[in-house]
Amino acid sequence: MKVGEIRNKLIEKGLKVTPQRIAILEAIVKLNNHPTAENIIDYIRKNHPNIATATVYKVLDALVENGLIKKVKTEKDIMRYDAVMESHHHLYCSESDRIEDYKDNELNELLEKYFEKKKIPDFKIEDIKLQIIGKFIKNK
Repeated sequence: MKVGEIRNKLIEKGLKVTPQRIAILEAIVKLNNHPTAENIIDYIRKNHPNIATATVYKVLDALVENGLIKKVKTEKDIMRYDAVMESHHHLYCSESDRIEDYKDNELNELLEKYFEKKKIPDFKIEDIKLQIIGKFIKNK
């Protein structure tokens, strides 16, 4: 995602375009590995050493609240951030804490149909996300 696209996304959501917001959203996109706040801070400090840690956390919260990024919590209760807003699931490695996106339209349809039939009482499903836990096997 280029800076112009990031600007447009901020404007679409009614957010003020600031250098901090651009830098932080750009970092999440470029890191492309479901970074933690600390990963993001380390990354942006290289080019923006004056952005305060508190500012990073406030911007992350604003980006989540406005649907520009999502929070992803790992099995180790570590909060990570995801800039991919399309429907997808996650493969989570229990050894390394690595998260990879897993997209499967057939799985999405299967889950949607399953829960349509189930009709959970007094509950409206907004989204279904799986976190598939396992271990990445190295190529032999």
